[in-house]
Amino acid sequence: MNTIIHPSTPTGVNIVPFVSVDNMMRLVLHVGVETFLAELAAYIEDDFRRWERFDKTPRIASHSREGVIELMPTSDGETYGFKYVNGHPKNTKDGLQTVTAFGVLSNVHTGYPALLTEMTILTALRTAATSAVAAKYLAPENADTMAIIGNGAQSEFQAIAFKALLGVDRLRLFDVDPSATAKCAANLEGHGFKIAACRSAQEAVEGAQILTTATADKQYATILTDNMVGSGVHINAVGGDCPGKTELHRDILLRSDIFVEYPPQTRIEGEIQQLDPDHPVEELWQVITGRAAGRTGPSQMTLFDSVGFAIEDFSALRYVADKLSAAPYFDELDMLADPDDPRDLFGMLMRAKGAD
Repeated sequence: MNTIIHPSTPTGVNIVPFVSVDNMMRLVLHVGVETFLAELAAYIEDDFRRWERFDKTPRIASHSREGVIELMPTSDGETYGFKYVNGHPKNTKDGLQTVTAFGVLSNVHTGYPALLTEMTILTALRTAATSAVAAKYLAPENADTMAIIGNGAQSEFQAIAFKALLGVDRLRLFDVDPSATAKCAANLEGHGFKIAACRSAQEAVEGAQILTTATADKQYATILTDNMVGSGVHINAVGGDCPGKTELHRDILLRSDIFVEYPPQTRIEGEIQQLDPDHPVEELWQVITGRAAGRTGPSQMTLFDSVGFAIEDFSALRYVADKLSAAPYFDELDMLADPDDPRDLFGMLMRAKGAD
């Protein structure tokens, strides 16, 4: 369980390993996307099993009309991690990413950063891995068909994670923008899926045992209506992740057994913001540890109201740090001042004049 947070033997404590976007892509491809997702899912599941050890707080959010910027911190008492992340749905119209992120892992005992990494790609991977972990406990047995409604940046990661962990190999895709569906289908070609491009959300859910919604609009929306969803399915609601943004009709929630990451955050940001503040939900960590029931029968409708929580990012940072101990996909940043005398920071500055 102990993470190696110094993946190399740097020349001094001032050096912090940095994983750029280019190196993150190299690392993922070196490991293999399916393997990376499966291993990352195991780290997430391990950390959910020790959920009670972590500091927990709803993410710190700064909202605007255009989107949101958030900080997501946590610590297990030995290692501290945080992620900076934004969500700006209108960015795509300007050729920009909806979500970008970076993260830091630090040593609690010294306070020194031990890893700095991009997390735009890593967030997409950890979101998909978390969805698949939840589905291990909540999806119908032997489910092999998933509808993905919303075929943007998250869709391929979701598909591959569900294949890696659950064996899902049939996809029914729909997006209001047909070019997004075409993009998703093309990207997943050769990954072992049978893919159907659908003309509506209603068509996409037909015959699917797992329904994933991953849309980006920052508004109350109804991607799935009550009459579209039959009994026995598992709904993986990914898109709703801030106040005023939902994807499911309220009646679906009232019919479902609802599972969440951290209720104080999900009640603000998730689908359940539509419900009474005391509406009963189960916490995923309690299902994983056997303290609460997950799926109990074939006719049960389960909903994972996923908003993303800091412990999942901690798991992803921890996984990457461990991978770097054997794979040199990082740069060394001279990031921390390291004077010979810790009390003489000014002297270190002045001596630098003579070095120019």
